[in-house]
Amino acid sequence: MKNRLKVLRAERNWSQADLADRLEVSRQSVNAIETGKYDPSLPLAFRIARVFAMPIEQIFSDEIEVSP
Repeated sequence: MKNRLKVLRAERNWSQADLADRLEVSRQSVNAIETGKYDPSLPLAFRIARVFAMPIEQIFSDEIEVSP
C-alpha cells in the first residue's frame, strides 16, 4: 500500500518521533509504515487520518493501477 505519510509529516516539520507520539505508536512503527514495510491496522489508519485532518483515501492508496 502506498502512502503520503512521509510527505505530510515533512510538510509539518514533524520528526518520526513527533508523529509517533501523536499516534501513540513507536517511531519504528512510523518508519515501517512510511517505507511500506507495514500496513497500519484500520484503527491506526483512522488515527493517522485524524492527526492529519484528511480522509484516509488522501493518505493511503492501493499500489495496483488499473489500465483502461
